[in-house]
Amino acid sequence: MAQSGGGLDAVSQRVNGSARSSPHSPPSPPTPPPARLTRPPPPSRPQRSATSGYESPEDESNSSLPSSTSSGSGSPGREGSAENRRTAAQTTACEQHPSSPNSIDGLVSRARQMTTSVGIRDRIGCYRWTWFTMTMATGGVANVMHSIPYQSRWLTGIGLGFFFLNLCLFAMNCILITLRFCWRPGSFRSSFTDQMESLFVPAVIVSTATIFITICQYGIPNVGPWLLETMEALFWIYVSASTVISAGLYLTLWSTQVFPIHTMTPVWVFPAYPLLLTAPFGANLIAAASSSGRLKSINPVAIAMAAVTAQGTGFLISFMVCAAFLYRLMTQKLPRDNQRPGVFISIGPPGFTAAGLVQLGSQTADILPANFMGTEHAIYILRLMSYMAGLWLWGLSIWFFLVSVGSLWKYIFAEHRKKISFQMTWFSFVFPNTALITATEQLGKAFDSNGLRIFGCVLAAIIVVVWILIFAKMLRCLWNKELLWPKDRD
Repeated sequence: MAQSGGGLDAVSQRVNGSARSSPHSPPSPPTPPPARLTRPPPPSRPQRSATSGYESPEDESNSSLPSSTSSGSGSPGREGSAENRRTAAQTTACEQHPSSPNSIDGLVSRARQMTTSVGIRDRIGCYRWTWFTMTMATGGVANVMHSIPYQSRWLTGIGLGFFFLNLCLFAMNCILITLRFCWRPGSFRSSFTDQMESLFVPAVIVSTATIFITICQYGIPNVGPWLLETMEALFWIYVSASTVISAGLYLTLWSTQVFPIHTMTPVWVFPAYPLLLTAPFGANLIAAASSSGRLKSINPVAIAMAAVTAQGTGFLISFMVCAAFLYRLMTQKLPRDNQRPGVFISIGPPGFTAAGLVQLGSQTADILPANFMGTEHAIYILRLMSYMAGLWLWGLSIWFFLVSVGSLWKYIFAEHRKKISFQMTWFSFVFPNTALITATEQLGKAFDSNGLRIFGCVLAAIIVVVWILIFAKMLRCLWNKELLWPKDRD
């Protein structure tokens, strides 16, 4: 072995010597250093499951995205930032109760240790704007009960029950979330910059609109003229406030947050929702004034035109956002399991717009003067236009309803049912669908169609059952400490 090694060394010396002695031979290239075994960089995002066909890419939408990332796909900085986002998404507890462990096991252990030390003040500290989706749904059900064409005392009683319950729940929400902001300094401001909670701030405005609408339906015909004048003033305040608040919320989101398209859901429409209640509000205000014989005490033309203007603005904004949602579905498939209830929000914009336009169109004879815009045919033309636009939008709402129901089809199987846990956003199963039901009932009245009336009544019965089930599930989760608990974001 030693001789063999010496022979190789001699051959190597002769070859190297001949290479150096040749004056015309090109210089030999430098020998590259031996390759180091390195771990391949992690993928930029986890890959999708090829078997389910439903899940979109896992994203860190719950955590704030960095404004800049280091260049290079495999650089340590980028890998570290992705790891930090994943760790933050796993260990984020309630906004006021940050969790120190860096694993899910540590979070569970911490939650168990807190079981005996969490008080009512800590639970109220977890109150979120999402709780106003409960009052949105409850007020929507009261509106549905009033829109049913086959009225009776027991239907009116059920509607009034939901109306007064909604008032109590709204007052409770306002008190509890005010206590959270008082006991947790800075939480009010942070709620407008949190990537999840900020999208649900408009829920309090929409809840207020449902209360105003049901006051017009159940209160004005049975109370003196003072209530009609008060609601007319509140209508103008609401139109102005909803326009400013909607624009301000979108501006705040665009200035402070980053929402990648692959995390997009119809919840992005929510800041435009206050505008989508203006036409139903104005239509019910005019209808209540007409049924009580006090139509001349308000300005129905101005109310109708303002309602149509604000409603059109809200619908066009939401229509553009829903177009982005369709693009997201085509490129990233359906949202993740816990985001599926938010798909129903896409039903609301065309549904509320159809309901408001058709109801206003059916009242054109009461709203407009005989020679409106210099022609006696303006009433019939505007009525026909509102009915046709209502049909188009009602069809779009039905289409979104079918897509939304289809996105939940897999959860009827036991192996997928545990993937979706209860959140307050489950009330999205109720509120947007109330728009579809009221639009169906208004079209049934407009075209004198018994089929649409019966279809609307069936949907109304189903939506009441769904509301009861979700409300009972909410109470159960509160009792089992799955809601308003520091380990959970509700």
